[in-house]
Amino acid sequence: MTAKQIDAILLRNMFLLGAKSLEANKQAVDALNVFPVPDGDTGTNMHLTLQAVVRALDKPNLDTCAAVAQVVASGSLMGARGNSGVILSQLFRGFSRSLERKTVLQGTDFALALMAGVETAYKAVGRPVEGTILTVARDAARVAQAKARTEPDIAKLMQAVIEQAEKTLARTPDMLPVLKKAGVVDAGGQGLVHIYRGFLYALLGKELEAPVAIESPKPLPEPERQHFAASEIEFQYCTEFLILNPRIEDHMLRPSLESYGDSLLVVGDEGVIKVHLHTNHPGTVMELALEHGELSAIKIENMKEQHAHTAWAEEGLKAVRKGQGKSIGVVAVAAGDGLREIFLSLGVDVIVEGGQTMNPSTEDLAAAVNSLACERAVILPNNKNVILAASQVKEVTSKEVAVVASRTLPQGLAAMLSYEADALELERVSRAMHRRMSGVKTGLVTYAIKAYNGDIGEIVEGDILGLSDKGIDTIGTDVNEVALTLLTNMVTDDDGVISLFAGAETDEATAKSLAEKVKARFPNCELEFFNGGQPVYYYIFSVE
Repeated sequence: MTAKQIDAILLRNMFLLGAKSLEANKQAVDALNVFPVPDGDTGTNMHLTLQAVVRALDKPNLDTCAAVAQVVASGSLMGARGNSGVILSQLFRGFSRSLERKTVLQGTDFALALMAGVETAYKAVGRPVEGTILTVARDAARVAQAKARTEPDIAKLMQAVIEQAEKTLARTPDMLPVLKKAGVVDAGGQGLVHIYRGFLYALLGKELEAPVAIESPKPLPEPERQHFAASEIEFQYCTEFLILNPRIEDHMLRPSLESYGDSLLVVGDEGVIKVHLHTNHPGTVMELALEHGELSAIKIENMKEQHAHTAWAEEGLKAVRKGQGKSIGVVAVAAGDGLREIFLSLGVDVIVEGGQTMNPSTEDLAAAVNSLACERAVILPNNKNVILAASQVKEVTSKEVAVVASRTLPQGLAAMLSYEADALELERVSRAMHRRMSGVKTGLVTYAIKAYNGDIGEIVEGDILGLSDKGIDTIGTDVNEVALTLLTNMVTDDDGVISLFAGAETDEATAKSLAEKVKARFPNCELEFFNGGQPVYYYIFSVE
């Protein structure tokens, strides 16, 4: 079958099959770990991002390629998880911007949209690294542009795109020495190839063999799950719609809607604005929006009828309206009962469940920010793979947001020691929190999920690893011995405080035994011992 043009139905099917192709291969993508620590979640993060796209595509009136591309862009942005998911959302966002008012696409339109996505993604990453998904996408888009000049069949064009993507993917170990040492290709680039294969599957006219599985947000375990009576819902109607060809910019529309409810999200590009609002007057809101353009994809849901499945319970938030009476609220990402309690005791308002291997999405973080009663917020990602998703929150909320880019839980805890809830200048508060966390050293004790020839020697699957801020520091077979060696290598004469957080897999007797050894080894340091309850890591250390 040849494909001389792409209409809205075909474009929608391309993204659905791209999601299905990645879903079938997400575990293989997860397995492409550079380091033998349990952070192999690139495939999962890209898959969850695409599931948000699948949900977004389940809307009526998507009768042009521009409309399809826009919901793909907004859905992926709201559902983006981890660095790979955020980069993927930016590829789709640039793709969408290139298709303004396009009803159908020719091969040249499709090729230009692929390159527009690459340009947007490169701009979104502060320091682009070659040998990653960015490189794979860029080289593939260049071939698409060249091929489109002479090849009218978009299916053949897509085949050329995939062939180039695979060639570039095979070269990623030569661009990034860390990939070569591990003997793997870039995981994000591999995920993108799987998505492109789904695109080709649709262009060839093959039908979906089974419905695409959609992962629903996991409910909280009892007794943490929030239950609300219908009377507790202040704004009754969840209202969503698109404004097509708007005569106003999104940032100018947002203030006029704020007084009509809460949970406001306004996501806009030049050709369309998406609005989400909880309100008691959906008709009034839509009348106001009609002054600025044509309405489409309208959805109004009575939340009092759906109160058993409120958004806050589904998204794992621990509170409905926090930060009351504060000038600046705080949202932090954390896992483990003990660590959550510590963050809350230091003044954090909302904990979003997540961390290593469990990266929350931009939508999760935005919902947490919007649940705050105050209009300014600090986000503490507490994991390097959550920072990009957190940075996107500024684009999808009307609140003033600062991201204090904590890469570890100890950094986030240290930052909270400089938090001023009543300060008026968000920038000054975030700078102070950043300075406070910069003096903290982090140590992690975990295990190797596969064999690896690292810089400090051969690692066998199941080995216990001690990780410092510089990378793998210690290898062994006994958890406490590795922990003590790691601390010995971290602590200097200038350090005075050691904090030890025992994980969920560490029994109390073992943790207390280590604490006694730490006191004996470092008599000049004050030891603070906590039951953090965190997954993945037997111990987390903070040294100051």
